Amino acid sequence: MLRRGLIAALGLVFTMTSIPSLKAEGPVDIAPTGALRVAVAVGPAASAFWTTRDPSTGKPRGVTVELARAAADKLHVPLQLVEYQSSDEIAAASSKDVWDLSFMPADVKREQFVDQGPAYVAYMSGYLVRAGSDVGSVADVDRAGMRVGCIEGTSTSRTVEKSLKQAKLTKFVKPEEAAELIGKGQLDALAMGMGALEDLSRKLPGTKVLDEVIQSTGVVVVVPKGKAVAKAWAARFLDEAKVDGTVRRALDGNGFTSDKIAP
Repeated sequence: MLRRGLIAALGLVFTMTSIPSLKAEGPVDIAPTGALRVAVAVGPAASAFWTTRDPSTGKPRGVTVELARAAADKLHVPLQLVEYQSSDEIAAASSKDVWDLSFMPADVKREQFVDQGPAYVAYMSGYLVRAGSDVGSVADVDRAGMRVGCIEGTSTSRTVEKSLKQAKLTKFVKPEEAAELIGKGQLDALAMGMGALEDLSRKLPGTKVLDEVIQSTGVVVVVPKGKAVAKAWAARFLDEAKVDGTVRRALDGNGFTSDKIAP
């Protein structure tokens, strides 16, 4: 009996030592450079996704910056923001080892570049129409002679491009340029996320945001394609951030008190 027990114990030791140890994820797996590099999109108006520049520092500020800071704090590493002009730009740079984590509206096209995790908020897109416009619905936007703008490299731009049949569509690389033109009345409508449009409308008297939604998705956490450990950590971080109030504080602190947290 003793002999059989000894053999069994030796077998267990052999089995345990034969299995490769699973390394617990740590900062080096998520932020290999020693700082957490978070990619953010900077534009002229804020939303649950878009950041804007702080007028006093010139640095990006917004919901995703707050979430980025919380992620870096969780890892106990410094935060480094990497700036882009659209979510497609962020995705396209994923193979260059220039960022570790980001947030963007979920989009099938980007799945070839990034691994998407859970969403933290719903993201709806619509139209902002210029001051003095007679446009009252989305259907009114698609008319001959209408000048419509969108931001190149966004999921909204792809939706608008497919839907418009008569209006002239212009894609802007720089969101600030599109905002300037609609403010001057040189664009009849601008398609972006609802949060950014509402922020922009407050800055451009006379403009209005149409009630109808042209696209609805969720803003998700993402990591560069193929980084399984980082993807698992990012998903867990975001799920915890939704539960412990981090996401709610980030939204409320940036004026998005009515935005609902994704389940």
